[in-house]
Amino acid sequence: MKNAPMVAPRDTVSAAIQAAAARGRPALVGFLTAGFPNRLGFKDNLAAVAGVCDVVEIGVPFSDPMADGTTVQRASYVALTGGVTLPWILEELASLKERHSAPILLMSYLNPLLSIGLDVLPRAAAAAGVAGFIVPDLPFEESGDLKRALELEGLALVQMVTPVTPPERLAMLCREAKGFVYAVTMTGTTGKSAEVPLDVLEYMDRVKRCSSVPVCAGFGIRSREQIARFAGHVDGVVVGSALVEVLERGEDVGAFLRSLRETP
Repeated sequence: MKNAPMVAPRDTVSAAIQAAAARGRPALVGFLTAGFPNRLGFKDNLAAVAGVCDVVEIGVPFSDPMADGTTVQRASYVALTGGVTLPWILEELASLKERHSAPILLMSYLNPLLSIGLDVLPRAAAAAGVAGFIVPDLPFEESGDLKRALELEGLALVQMVTPVTPPERLAMLCREAKGFVYAVTMTGTTGKSAEVPLDVLEYMDRVKRCSSVPVCAGFGIRSREQIARFAGHVDGVVVGSALVEVLERGEDVGAFLRSLRETP
């Protein structure tokens, strides 16, 4: 009897988001900056986020986080000052006694990935239980080498789209996306609160029509009211800066995340 085919790591991301959406609620993708507010708390904070969220996005701190607002910029600075690097993150993940059920993605700018080397990165990431990458400063036209390297280990390269992405490009990015399509709610950086007007929902509907993988809305999502507004228009939502601020204040991460799913 032949062995059952193994599920590629990238497909666990899609499956987790689709399973949550099938229960009638958008999947919750929780973002935390690795090693923030300190390195010693990383594993505990990761466990708290993974215990509630359907997918976890771990930010690799970088000195010039161009897509991030002030909250994540602060977190990156603190983590870098504390000595957090991509190799350290991979070592910490690889050393976990038990893997979390929520798939893990790394959000990294391109330079840290190139520093490790595209010949080493996919294997090291897969060994650490990473299912894929989000690389906000990597244009699609320049992503071929990374995409081919990640495919060797079945890892996702998540594509990002925005409200001003032209229709032809939107269709191309949705066609090439793995794991999910990251639909940015606004132009600009992370952290600003989004009011979720009707035109944003119509934009999400356009992305959904183009995509064969789940669609998650991100940037500025802070409340259960916003998440409820997105229901039916996306498969999931990314909560980033608001979650980082909870960590910054030393508050209960699990309680905050659970509150996003409670009815008022």
